[in-house]
Amino acid sequence: MKKNSLKKIPQVSFVLALSFITLIACSSDSVDDDITEDIASNDDDDSEEVVTELHAAYAAFNSDAVTVYLDGSEVVIETTGLPNHETVYWGEGNELYLEESDVATTPSIMSSNNNATTIRVDATPNLTGSTIETELNTIGIAVSGSSIFNDQEGGGTLDQAAGSLDWTGAHIGPGVYHYHLEPKAFTDDDENLVGVLLDGVFLYGRKCNSTGDYPSDLDASGGHTSTTQYTDGEEEYHYHIINEIYSTTGSYLAFAGPYQGY
Repeated sequence: MKKNSLKKIPQVSFVLALSFITLIACSSDSVDDDITEDIASNDDDDSEEVVTELHAAYAAFNSDAVTVYLDGSEVVIETTGLPNHETVYWGEGNELYLEESDVATTPSIMSSNNNATTIRVDATPNLTGSTIETELNTIGIAVSGSSIFNDQEGGGTLDQAAGSLDWTGAHIGPGVYHYHLEPKAFTDDDENLVGVLLDGVFLYGRKCNSTGDYPSDLDASGGHTSTTQYTDGEEEYHYHIINEIYSTTGSYLAFAGPYQGY
């Protein structure tokens, strides 16, 4: 009996050892799998969101002046800057020239080579960061193809240049033809799309498509979250021209800021 018992001891030890090695190997595989999953998860977190198609609102832009395309996570907007509506700033002889005797015109008129502008915006605006103030020059592109400016002119208030604004709240000087006020050529107390700003957020007229009335929940930038005519029932953050007469202009400021989407 003792001899048989002694013969079985090595066999049991061998089985226990083999089981222990297998356990270690399985545990190691499990750890490796967890590490691989963690790395993959981190890679997913760090990677940029892939946008495969343009927002539907870009279809409303004047295709004769504006070219819009995706470049990775950004939207590139290239424009001639030349609007598709009448204004005194086309200059006499142009088919879109409109005589506006009450406008103290700046010396410049529009041409094919001094209004071209290109901006790049996030295809998906970052609404989790800090707000950023607007600066001089182009702060967005309107659906007409021309630039949108803020409430400043030449480093001062807009009041000093208000007399040079045409019937649709725009003028030339300095540089490109641009809107400071509600662009009545394509939005006049309505819900129409005005354009897109440098933070990738769209700007609409004074009314909201979701209610057909003036929104009452706008933030400091004139923005809120609701459906629009371009979101297919989905809610989206966007700006509105604020329904308050701006200073002595008798009209409504297009956008002053700050940006919310950087």
